[in-house]
Amino acid sequence: MKKATKKDIEFIKEKFIEHYSDAVTELNYSNEFELLIAIILSAQCTDKRVNIITPELFLTYPTPKDLANAKLEDIKTLLKSCSFFNNKSKNIINMAKLVEDEFNGVIPKNSKDLMKLPGVGNKTANVFLIELQGANLMAVDTHVFRVSHRLGLSDGKNVKETEEQLVKKLKDDLHIFHQAMVLFGRYICKAVKPECEKCFLTSVCKTKKTFKAN
Repeated sequence: MKKATKKDIEFIKEKFIEHYSDAVTELNYSNEFELLIAIILSAQCTDKRVNIITPELFLTYPTPKDLANAKLEDIKTLLKSCSFFNNKSKNIINMAKLVEDEFNGVIPKNSKDLMKLPGVGNKTANVFLIELQGANLMAVDTHVFRVSHRLGLSDGKNVKETEEQLVKKLKDDLHIFHQAMVLFGRYICKAVKPECEKCFLTSVCKTKKTFKAN
């Protein structure tokens, strides 16, 4: 597959900023605690499904202390329609306990401390900081991985390599490009039957034959 040229990259950046400069997550939340839980639940699950699940969860357990004292089976019942709900139920309870015990009930605001929390890896921490602070970070989910490869921005074989390549090539405004690629991949550059007729990046796309095959 061809790689994006410097000219291609500048064009892609310009178009993403034009279309998505104000984009934010589609997860519903009202505070940092809710945001982190929603991101943890969204792993391998759609934002739409998470937004169906979380209202009752947030209403019943509005603080880390409340969730830390929750019964595992009660949380499983609330999360049963979410993928990997058994592990996610354990993780969010243990996350809340650690937030209470080590961070005085306040969600930490840096990657190192965030990744101490159960259920929080590099991608989750980055997504949290991107949404909360507009941090100049890149988080690679399935949409970002697919879009970056189709546009020739990355040939990384895994998430780590892809993230490193995107950070190197895009440099600044990474929070915009993360959100842009998520939404672009979700609604236009889909995994199956991408809607190429709606695409504003066809002139720099490196995978037109793949699109036609779909």
